[in-house]
Amino acid sequence: MAGEKTTTFAFDESLRFFLPASQRSGPLTLRHRERQSLKHLIESLGVPHTEVGEVLVNGRPVSLDEIAEDGDQVQVRAASPGCPIEEPRFLLDSHLGRLAAYLRMCGFDCLYANDYEDARLVEILTREERILLSRDRRLLMRKNVRHGYCLRSLEPRQQLYEVIRRFALGGQIVPFRRCLRCNALLEPVEKSAILHRLEPKTKRYFDEFVLCRTCDQIYWKGSHWEHMQTLLNSLSGLPSPTARPV
Repeated sequence: MAGEKTTTFAFDESLRFFLPASQRSGPLTLRHRERQSLKHLIESLGVPHTEVGEVLVNGRPVSLDEIAEDGDQVQVRAASPGCPIEEPRFLLDSHLGRLAAYLRMCGFDCLYANDYEDARLVEILTREERILLSRDRRLLMRKNVRHGYCLRSLEPRQQLYEVIRRFALGGQIVPFRRCLRCNALLEPVEKSAILHRLEPKTKRYFDEFVLCRTCDQIYWKGSHWEHMQTLLNSLSGLPSPTARPV
């Protein structure tokens, strides 16, 4: 066909997750119209640009804006572990509420609401420098999404492990400093100031409390704290349990 080109792509093994099952075993050849960017072609195969690291065309490093030429051999490497922004700040889509709580438990700034629509997410990303976490490939392919990650697992704990590994966050965990409900930073509070709000057994057995000044939620080291500590200890690179908690 006139104007048609052929480009061959070889993806890193971790990126083959996004490819159709029948095309995961080796390089694949794509026929396409002329004047197609590598970003467009790579995403047409199902791989969001947020998952892509270095791209080589005939052995030469190029950007995703490069126009594919007939006969090009393209090597697509996965993004290297590490955080692309100075301070980890996340934005989660509406299906990831439990993951948001886990990341806040680790001390990371996470915006989340269960009624966020795609347009709202993109608006926030346009205004703020955040990393989008989602299982929606099409959302991650949007031009305004600069930094993001497509979660592989459906299970929240496994999703937490994925995020910690992908962005190399093990050494940046500061547990129990953010409110699990609203993301605000927690502050120590005197027991006497909240005594009227405590249940009898809590009054009797606990003396240290922290408070969210934004949503007024109180936290203490009860059984819930012990369960969370067990999860934190399972994360790679976690500081000792006594390191920098609130």
